[in-house]
Amino acid sequence: VEGINRPNNELTEVQRVMVDESGTQCGFCTVGFVMSLTGFFLDETEKSCEMAISSIDGNICRCTGYKSIERAAKRVSGRWSAVSGQKNSENNLDVAIKKGIVPNYFSEIKEKLVQLKQETNRPLTTDHRPLFVGGGTDLYVQRPEELIYASAENLFDDADLRFIEETNEFIELGASVTVTDLLVSPVMQKLFPNLYKHLKLVSSTPIRNMATLAGNFVNASPIGDMTVWFLALNASIVFNNNREIPLSELYLGYKTLAKSENEFIKMIRFRKDVQHFNFEKVCKRTFLDIASVNTAISLRVSSPTVKEGFPNHDKARAHAWATDTVIVDAHVSAGGVAPIPLYLKKTSEFLRGKEISDETIFEANEIIQSEISPISDVRGSAEYKRLLLRQLFIGHFVELFDFKPRN
Repeated sequence: VEGINRPNNELTEVQRVMVDESGTQCGFCTVGFVMSLTGFFLDETEKSCEMAISSIDGNICRCTGYKSIERAAKRVSGRWSAVSGQKNSENNLDVAIKKGIVPNYFSEIKEKLVQLKQETNRPLTTDHRPLFVGGGTDLYVQRPEELIYASAENLFDDADLRFIEETNEFIELGASVTVTDLLVSPVMQKLFPNLYKHLKLVSSTPIRNMATLAGNFVNASPIGDMTVWFLALNASIVFNNNREIPLSELYLGYKTLAKSENEFIKMIRFRKDVQHFNFEKVCKRTFLDIASVNTAISLRVSSPTVKEGFPNHDKARAHAWATDTVIVDAHVSAGGVAPIPLYLKKTSEFLRGKEISDETIFEANEIIQSEISPISDVRGSAEYKRLLLRQLFIGHFVELFDFKPRN
């Protein structure tokens, strides 16, 4: 594989396990799998079998089948476990070079990229409309012609836009934070116990490595996963001129934003008193697909008191239907059901102060139906999307409170 070949033409660790497990056949997909597994050696994700297999979720094979490749991925994670015990204070790259996983020249790549950035950066001009580029996962593919004449500024590697910090009241994130940054962040892991479960539904590892939060927001896709995620957190966005607005107010209409051409998102902020959060997504494939409908919810509830006559208090406290659990605060969002990623304002307002019950969920679902306006397209009919969101909304309460609808 060009770029990682060893000088003596011996196979690298990753190439060897692919061969040993018969994980390659026609050769078209092999390069992608080898490079993704090599990247797994170098990144900061947990070196478990699950994460090794996750590292190749952006690759597709139609010849060999995935079981042999998954076995190779598991062996790669096992090799790393053996190597990691010898790491001492070395970083992953140093160890990978020492063990022949990547060539020696990899140690120079970071410096060369910095030099390249300095050589190619140019000051913004007013000759053409300014274009601020994050990870470019949509722009480079769908609108490359705009880059020819635009005065583009790449924000992806700007250190001032790449941070995740916890303050007394808020979690603050730089606009260029990627989905992978969220996954490996101790701050986010502490706040969202199901972080990996939710975010593995978002695209694939190569895209998660590049896709920025701000890019997802300003792309304004009606089914943007991260937009729906942060709408339910009642997040706000801060522009480069320090103007701050709720994320829900960014969207004026389909692909129409409440920002000027010279504004770009600098920071995302949300309150850290997140108590119960859930994200749901339905698409034609479980992974590597855009949503037919997605939705998220964030709730703060009162301490439950067991209803009179319910005998087992310990068990009752684990089930919302057996308690007088009252919703103190609520934020609900949905995608795929309107021209914009939708903050369900009326539904959120209705839920506040209500007890979690069949009646509350039924009435909230009726309000949801009045707020949405899905259309029929390749991802499903309008009626199907309405049904999906109705069921997913109930699913939030099943997931968060083990709620058992009686109807």
